[in-house]
Amino acid sequence: MTLQQLSVVKQWHVAHRRERPVELHMWDAMLTLWLLGWFGIPAAVLLDQLYTVVLCGVLLYAPTLYVQLRRRLHAGGRLRCDWLVALRR
Repeated sequence: MTLQQLSVVKQWHVAHRRERPVELHMWDAMLTLWLLGWFGIPAAVLLDQLYTVVLCGVLLYAPTLYVQLRRRLHAGGRLRCDWLVALRR
């Protein structure tokens, strides 16, 4: 995901925080994992922790994987996801 897409989704969640507070917190969790990935890689490299570098590399894709999961669940009718419309604009 691009920074613009991350921003659009965050703005949608903030605008609808009263109706969908859990979704706002889930998105914040995804952004937190994403930041942990960015800040964790240099620290893991300095500490020579190969598995941590790999884990942090996976965390960089947390928002993208979350959006893909939500798209799949929404398309299957298992979970309603109104904020996907914001990504199409």
